[in-house]
Amino acid sequence: MGTAAAGGGCGARRWLPWLGLCFWAAGAAAARGTDNSEVLPDSIPSAPGTLPHFVEEPEDAYIIKSNPIALRCKARPAMQIFFKCNGEWVHQNEHVSEESLDESSGLKVREVFINVTRQQVEDFHGPEDYWCQCVAWSHLGTSKSRKASVRIAYLRKNFEQDPQGREVPIEGMIVLHCRPPEGVPAAEVEWLKNEEPIDSEQDENIDTRADHNLIIRQARLSDSGNYTCMAANIVAKRRSLSATVVVYVNGGWSSWTEWSACNVRCGRGWQKRSRTCTNPAPLNGGAFCEGMSVQKITCTALCPVDGSWEVWSEWSVCSPECEHLRIRECTAPPPRNGGKFCEGLSQESENCTDGLCILDKKPLHEIKPQSIENASDIALYSGLGAAVVAVAVLVIGVTLYRRSHSDYGVDVIDSSALTGNSLLLNPAMQPDLTVSRTYSGPICLQDPLDKELMTESSLFNPLSDIKVKVQSSFMVSLGVPERAEYHGKNHSGTFPHGNNRGFSTMHPRNKTPYIQNLSSLPTRTELRTTGVFGHLGGRLVMPNTGVSLLIPHGAIPEENSWEIYMSINQGEPSLQSDGSEVLLSPEVTCGPPDMLVTTPFALTIPHCADVSSEHWNIHLKKRTQQGKWEEVMSVEDESTSCYCLLDPFACHVLLDSFGTYALTGEPITDCAVKQLKVAVFGCMSCNSLDYNLRVYCVDNTPCAFQEVVSDERHQGGQLLEEPKLLHFKGNTFSLQISVLDIPPFLWRIKPFTACQEVPFSRVWSSNRQPLHCAFSLERYTPTTTQLSCKICIRQLKGHEQILQVQTSILESERETITFFAQEDSTFPAQTGPKAFKIPYSIRQRICATFDTPNAKGKDWQMLAQKNSINRNLSYFATQSSPSAVILNLWEARHQQDGDLDSLACALEEIGRTHTKLSNITESQLEEADFNYSRQNGL
Repeated sequence: MGTAAAGGGCGARRWLPWLGLCFWAAGAAAARGTDNSEVLPDSIPSAPGTLPHFVEEPEDAYIIKSNPIALRCKARPAMQIFFKCNGEWVHQNEHVSEESLDESSGLKVREVFINVTRQQVEDFHGPEDYWCQCVAWSHLGTSKSRKASVRIAYLRKNFEQDPQGREVPIEGMIVLHCRPPEGVPAAEVEWLKNEEPIDSEQDENIDTRADHNLIIRQARLSDSGNYTCMAANIVAKRRSLSATVVVYVNGGWSSWTEWSACNVRCGRGWQKRSRTCTNPAPLNGGAFCEGMSVQKITCTALCPVDGSWEVWSEWSVCSPECEHLRIRECTAPPPRNGGKFCEGLSQESENCTDGLCILDKKPLHEIKPQSIENASDIALYSGLGAAVVAVAVLVIGVTLYRRSHSDYGVDVIDSSALTGNSLLLNPAMQPDLTVSRTYSGPICLQDPLDKELMTESSLFNPLSDIKVKVQSSFMVSLGVPERAEYHGKNHSGTFPHGNNRGFSTMHPRNKTPYIQNLSSLPTRTELRTTGVFGHLGGRLVMPNTGVSLLIPHGAIPEENSWEIYMSINQGEPSLQSDGSEVLLSPEVTCGPPDMLVTTPFALTIPHCADVSSEHWNIHLKKRTQQGKWEEVMSVEDESTSCYCLLDPFACHVLLDSFGTYALTGEPITDCAVKQLKVAVFGCMSCNSLDYNLRVYCVDNTPCAFQEVVSDERHQGGQLLEEPKLLHFKGNTFSLQISVLDIPPFLWRIKPFTACQEVPFSRVWSSNRQPLHCAFSLERYTPTTTQLSCKICIRQLKGHEQILQVQTSILESERETITFFAQEDSTFPAQTGPKAFKIPYSIRQRICATFDTPNAKGKDWQMLAQKNSINRNLSYFATQSSPSAVILNLWEARHQQDGDLDSLACALEEIGRTHTKLSNITESQLEEADFNYSRQNGL
């Protein structure tokens, strides 16, 4: 049966003859072979006694150069022994036979030799190697020995790949590639450093087991030298070209010295400090430290200033003791910098009646001051009374004014444009004038000074209370008290008044103060799912979050099973970003932490970065048992501890330990972009003239949007328009959200709420809580049931999105917009073959083909390249089966689409076949899974 015949048996399935399999047909027919050898002579029927037993059977042999080899065979009891090579009997004259007697058993022992020459092997042209077999006869029957193959040994001169020299920084990774020459038998590889053999078993930092490559995990200065790859078999030894490795050390600055003393004792001078490039010093051509080794700054040594007296004050009023006083202060100038204090008295007193004051006899002139005092008291009390009357009149006037403007006053108060957070404004409470600011006109600020006040003030912080006093239709005084009652995250949203389900009720005509108790709202701190997995592996999915975990087949030892869990932190993130670093993904926990796996598992985490290595430096971080976060690796780094593959909306991580992981990003340029999802919600029904629109801007991760959806469901919210994607640049410009095209004479928007501006820092770090702005609208008549308007969300000097709101405010007439597709909401835990797209039998065949080095380059590196895996291949080189890990990564990337045709196309490009994998029928997949289950005793 030839290749064509075998391929024809596949029907519509893809036949890969170079792999030797009919793709996805895992039946027994593909595994059975056909023995085309001639049938040996019939055996004599069994009878009591002993059949020939082989004491020595022929062994596989290699012909070296032109030297023939001898094949030996020994059996007892044996009347005759003959060799049969390639299905034909060897002539009797070519046998050398010896006969002896086994003293212990008394049986006859016969030993036979034949020689096989190089010419005989070269002249043989068959589907397999040249082989020979012994056949021994006794009077009871025949016995056959094993088949021994004979091959011509050789070793080519030129290496398929010589190691290349490298210059690496200290503690960097060194990978030297070596592909030995083609040979039979396959050459063994040994590495030399400066002509001395390298023993990787004595140095844990060196690995020489991965596909003949030499891997030094962390380069040391002692690793510098000349490296040579030695290949040898029974024919010869070959040396590769030497590769020079230089481990260099870039220079580092020492700490600055303390600033020297100012070089002058009084006046303007200078002082300096220095540092040296010795921490460490540059070695082996490493770069010298950049920057200055000496810094100078100006200094001013303060000169001492002696104090001097101010002029005397006026004399005081004459006291009952007939004295008056005057004082002076040492402030013209005051003593400074160690100067002397003023000399002399700071206070003087003298008699104020020229000696006429007699205390005991009380003369007449003493009565006049008393009369003056009484007159002064009368004037004081009269002034106080007038002031009280004026204040009462002012209070009455303000009260009447506020009642006449109550329609707009409360509307201004309830505008949430000032916060973008969960705020309730209390008009009955007086402002705290020590921290108040006054704003005029709409809150959509255009003046640069106003923008600075808004962006850096605490107006956008999640406060528990804001005190507001309305002075006019165009003046709002804000007083921000201390955060006293806000605890935890709670629901991020403005709670407008009106009879809306899920919100507190406060009628616009009612001036009774009311503060919503935020702590009464339920909070969710994490999403969680679990599943029990064994040796067959499986997949754990968190519905509607984009988070999943793939446990490969064989990662858990046989006869063991673990309950594996996965959770997402939805509370305040425990990862506190440093500097410009921002959190790009949810914090995902998988466990149990003490579980050990034999093969890396794949964790998929969604992110919100617009991926570009030119604009972002993205890191994978892990939380330690002490609660601190440590960097595992940068996505662009070379590492053998784990592997990160960054896709446009998710990162697939290959790990060997469970724990809590998250992605952070450090923007390299102002063009770094975060992807935000913008959506607008409204109330399910409206029983009053008021209606509220709530606009959210959240990180573009499914779990972040799911948190908003859950909050809105609890509060009775309804999605009014399909969410859209907004690209938010890291250019420090703020975000504006405005309501446009409100139908006139049907609706009006309350003052100060048409346009709201959010500072850049609030949006850029919006992972802390969903960014939320609320808009208050009012119907002119209850008969208006339709609302049509536009929501414009734009970044200044950046991207813009328009949300078109076309809805009914009546729940019965509203069109429902689904929050999430339901494709991943079922079967959160899948175990066994059904969890994987590639059947196990096909997977084994692919691994067996690509894990073996191939002279034509058809190895796992090409498999990785065809699947768009082009970096950090050193990680796969350290795995026992690199192809299996690559296929695990493929499973993680294609869990939604199951794009089997892309994998088939990759194999097709390597093996040059022609049929499409997508033609596989469902019944064929079930047959493959059934055969796999039957073979594994399921």
